[in-house]
Amino acid sequence: MFLSAAFAGLSLLTVSVRAQNATSQYVDPSVPTGTPVSGDYTGALRPQIHYSPPTGFMNDPNGMFLDAEGVYHLYYQYNPTDIVAGNQHWGHATSRDLYTWENQPIAIYPGAEGEGIFTGSSVIDVNNTSGFFPNQTNGVVAFYTLHTSEEETQDIAYSTDGGYTFIKYANNPVISINSTQFRDPKVIWYPSTQQWVMVVAYAQEFTIGFYTSPNLTTWTHASNFSHYGLLGLQYECPNLVQMPMLSNISIENPLEDSNFASTDMFILYISINPGAPLGGSIGQYFPGTFNGTHFTPVDQAARIADFGKDNYATQFFYGIPATSPQISIAWASNWQYAQVVPTGQLEGFRSVMSLPRNNVLANTTRGDYTLVSLPYDLSPLYSSTSSLANSTSLANSSLLYDYSSTVPSGAVTFNMTVENIPLANATGTANFTFLSSVTGESVRGGFYLGGDTPFWIDRGYIRGFENPFFTDKFSTNNLINTDTQAFRLQVVIDRSILEVFLDNGLRSATTTFFAKGMLDTLLISTRELNPGVQVSAEVFGLNSAWAPLADSNGTVAGNITMSNQRVRRNMMGHITL
Repeated sequence: MFLSAAFAGLSLLTVSVRAQNATSQYVDPSVPTGTPVSGDYTGALRPQIHYSPPTGFMNDPNGMFLDAEGVYHLYYQYNPTDIVAGNQHWGHATSRDLYTWENQPIAIYPGAEGEGIFTGSSVIDVNNTSGFFPNQTNGVVAFYTLHTSEEETQDIAYSTDGGYTFIKYANNPVISINSTQFRDPKVIWYPSTQQWVMVVAYAQEFTIGFYTSPNLTTWTHASNFSHYGLLGLQYECPNLVQMPMLSNISIENPLEDSNFASTDMFILYISINPGAPLGGSIGQYFPGTFNGTHFTPVDQAARIADFGKDNYATQFFYGIPATSPQISIAWASNWQYAQVVPTGQLEGFRSVMSLPRNNVLANTTRGDYTLVSLPYDLSPLYSSTSSLANSTSLANSSLLYDYSSTVPSGAVTFNMTVENIPLANATGTANFTFLSSVTGESVRGGFYLGGDTPFWIDRGYIRGFENPFFTDKFSTNNLINTDTQAFRLQVVIDRSILEVFLDNGLRSATTTFFAKGMLDTLLISTRELNPGVQVSAEVFGLNSAWAPLADSNGTVAGNITMSNQRVRRNMMGHITL
């Protein structure tokens, strides 16, 4: 049943709980325990610098935290037994650089048939407020929604080995309101009150509940945030995070330490699905202030985080200092087609995560408190110390680069800067195309410098996937910066995913595509620019993060189960049996 209106209006309500069996065992012996699931990471559609599951179906990122040893932990919604959603577990991977991921054993399993371990978060209980961790400071507590057909409750599990194995709490659930639409807890520590704070979605009431706790097990309802922004058909996956503010977004390297202003701003990030303007799922955020119990937005505007169609359920890492850029990862898909994309039948997995991103707030022209989102440092992945191709005189000209033989990963990034743009009567275009020399397929994008300065992306020339909901064109508006009179663009492509970042991350988009032939050529071109406009660009190859972990067949973490057959591929690089 839905959250009642009476409950939504209550505050400071201490939640009662009922006990569950902490030692229940998963009922399906086909799901491996204590060993990572293996997978083949060499397929033509398998991204090489983005995280994807070894096999099976993945959706929301869960439980992400940075530990004291410098290891990033990514958990995720995972079905290890099929290539569609269902039978939900928490998969687990770890990394020291956010690109090179090591698949770990599945972290949290359902305890009985019909249960699902749904989306949630993790914290490090340094001071042992829970009492679970005597004589240690690295105890991890995971919060997740236990989903059954009768109810969704908020449960916890704890780990004494730093987040690799978990014990379910004997007195679960820690919050139960007798609702089937109550999910996705995100927990943070709020130093000013010395309390833990949880945000959780009353999904179909369009409400985010705020709870507080001194010990992670006893929770008190504090306030609600209701009916803000885009509603869609339900709220999901809320995140509350303190966000640093930039002094000046216009400088060339805005994330310099000296460019951060003192601020106590937070953002409340809410995902909605279905009902996005482009269809399906989308993320929105609300900047504001938080006092430990109540969140107050600066306004009621819906700020969209990504203008593509494949960026959902964004989660921010726990454990990042509040004065540093906050690091996020999102699920790079859309519920309208996530369970039918061709990677499932062709390569045995479905879905990838977005690039890890640095996030800060900035005030911009007509856009106070804009969430700036930039890729986490890609330079360690560069295939060479110098660019593979570059030009400093690209105005009304073009740069063509064939990377089929120089970048075996198929992952490429380029930066383009357009300068001296007139503030009145600007004209011209700055475009890019990634294309396949084998099939002629392409993914394209570009910027119109005149009029209302739109930027566009077109994946409609890709022929490997047809679906009525797979929208092929996206656009946004990006005003010319009057201080710099410049436009900056960063693009990352990785076999079947494209991400673009405009003007130091003021706008970003995530777009998946599924080509019949691998894209292997890049064309950057500008046309009809005003006299005096200058354009430069440089192209870098990116090394595969998975290849060094693979055996001779491309399998990561052991042999893939394919009836003991050697993996073979067709001319397009897809796995065949």
